[in-house]
Amino acid sequence: MKDSRVKNIRIDLLSKKAYTLNNITFDYQLKNGNWVRQSRECYDRGDGAAILLYNKNKKTIILVKQFRMPTYVSGNGDGFLVEVCAGLLDNQDPIDCIIRETEEETGYRVSNVKKVYEAYSSPGVMTEKMHFFVGEYSSNMKVNDGGGLDSEHEDIEVLELTFKEAKAMLQNGFINDTRTIVLLQYALIQNIL
Repeated sequence: MKDSRVKNIRIDLLSKKAYTLNNITFDYQLKNGNWVRQSRECYDRGDGAAILLYNKNKKTIILVKQFRMPTYVSGNGDGFLVEVCAGLLDNQDPIDCIIRETEEETGYRVSNVKKVYEAYSSPGVMTEKMHFFVGEYSSNMKVNDGGGLDSEHEDIEVLELTFKEAKAMLQNGFINDTRTIVLLQYALIQNIL
C-alpha cells in the first residue's frame, strides 16, 4: 500500500458510532512533481456482499424492498429501494456472508453461488469493497419467509419478479441501487435473464 507519492498521513477520528468516520490528511505529489496537502473524510463500514438470485425455469429473480433513510433525505420519495439481497461481511468470508444474508433476507437457503465481481462501492469517500454474486434458486430452497432479522429491526419485503418485469424496472429507472444495476447488467450480458 506504500506509494512514494503519498506521505505524512494523519488520521483523526471524527465519529465511531455504528461505523467509523475519519478525517485523513496527507501530502500528495502531483504528476508535475509538486506536493500538495490534501484532506479527505473517509467512512469505514466494512466490506459487503450482494447476490442476484435467479430461476431459469420460472424466468424469475428474487429482489428485496426496504426503507433506506439516506435515499429518503436525498429525494427518493418514500425512501424505499428495490434491490438485490446484500449485507456486511462482519469479518465473515464473502461466500459465507452472502449465504447467511440470503436466508435472513429472502428465506432461501442457497449453497451454490458464483462470485462475478469485486469492486469499491464509492471510493472517494468509503473503504467498502463489495463482493458480487449470482446464484440459482428453486422453490424447494425456501426455508422461511425471509424479511430480515427482528434483532436488527429489518423490515424487508421479498419480491419475486419475472425477467421481463426486472428488465422493465431497470430500463425505466425504477431500480436505482448500484449493486442491483451491476448484477442485473451482468445477468443481461451473460444471457442469464
